[in-house]
Amino acid sequence: MPQRLRVIGNYLSPYVRKVLVCLELKGLEYEIDPIAPFVGNDEFTRLSPLRRIPVLIDGGLELNDSSVICQYLEDRQPTPSLYPRDIADRARARWLEEYADTRLADGLVWRLFNQLAIKRHVFGETPNEAVVQHAREVEIPAALNYLEQQLPEDGFVFGSLSIADISIASFFRTAAFVHYAIDAARWPLTAALVAQVQALPVFQKLAALEDCMLRLPLAEQRGALLAAGAPLTSDTLGTSTPRPGPPRAS
Repeated sequence: MPQRLRVIGNYLSPYVRKVLVCLELKGLEYEIDPIAPFVGNDEFTRLSPLRRIPVLIDGGLELNDSSVICQYLEDRQPTPSLYPRDIADRARARWLEEYADTRLADGLVWRLFNQLAIKRHVFGETPNEAVVQHAREVEIPAALNYLEQQLPEDGFVFGSLSIADISIASFFRTAAFVHYAIDAARWPLTAALVAQVQALPVFQKLAALEDCMLRLPLAEQRGALLAAGAPLTSDTLGTSTPRPGPPRAS
């Protein structure tokens, strides 16, 4: 019996979610050690020298970076394909994935979610309201203005579900944990796309697991996930004491 793939990374991370969606859609069996990067032990550092999540382990192969991992999964299990067949569309899909991983992440995750969730609930620090306000009023609207110009009038970006749709929707799912929602009157195409993708059964399946651990202390999350039926590893690379200044996920 082939060994299951192993994912290291927290369900609440948009980068981890992107990988899990790909695994689920491709029907690949996996187990997950749902740690946050700032509680990884020395073995986590060996596996992820930048101390980022997710990490994928496939036998003796250890991969970092969600985009690298998703492309590997596509090559390993080509059907269903999550990258457009046309090479120009495939290149554009990779660009939109990169745009989500960087530009959307800057405002939604590294400003908003980091200030309102990680700093407050993990490190017990007071959020910087100026950073939060600038993200809401400047950074996120600027990112959405560009994204709105790249999307079709309806449906998925390239006709069928692709890595571009998955990546974009993943970041807005994490942003929803700190009560950010797209203004559908201002950015109707983006709001419609995100709603369509997040309504898919695979997103709903992961959302149920995310919700069961949301706002729980780190020490209690694993137990909640186990009770909810998450495919957890038998061991963990997590520690009990978080390190300040969480590294960026990938």
